[in-house]
Amino acid sequence: MPVLNQPPRRSGALLDQLSRRMRLHAESVLAPLGLRPRHLVALTVLRDQRGSTQQALSTTLMMDRANVVGLLNDLEADGLIERLRSPEDRRRHLVQLTNAGVQRLAAAEFALARVEDEVLCGLDTEQRDTLYELLQLAAAGHGSDGTASEHAACVEEPPADAGSC
Repeated sequence: MPVLNQPPRRSGALLDQLSRRMRLHAESVLAPLGLRPRHLVALTVLRDQRGSTQQALSTTLMMDRANVVGLLNDLEADGLIERLRSPEDRRRHLVQLTNAGVQRLAAAEFALARVEDEVLCGLDTEQRDTLYELLQLAAAGHGSDGTASEHAACVEEPPADAGSC
């Protein structure tokens, strides 16, 4: 029996299901490359930012500094990144991708593109583009007109009698 005063369709469960499928498939193609999702995120950030300090990487990844050190130790042991002393401040480490890191990241991205094709095979190219645009808007907290919206403005207040079903 449906709950009264609730919209008939909710996206949360579907997004969760797709996310789980995507994550399971992604982990299965990353593992043979010696990568985990957190490695992939760090490598992507380092590529996109053309390197970073450890401190800035910690902030960007929203990870504790000690966890970032462990993550970087993994990547450095595999020869995917290198840490260099900052010429401006010898106490700081600059982190950058090695050529092997660039190549491994490219291989991972190609493998993940195949995963996305598999998981989203029910959508044509135009529908995938639309989905991507909508997900970007939702992730950024923007409305359909592209303007930023406060969370409270995005959520409708329940009707006054919503508690009496």
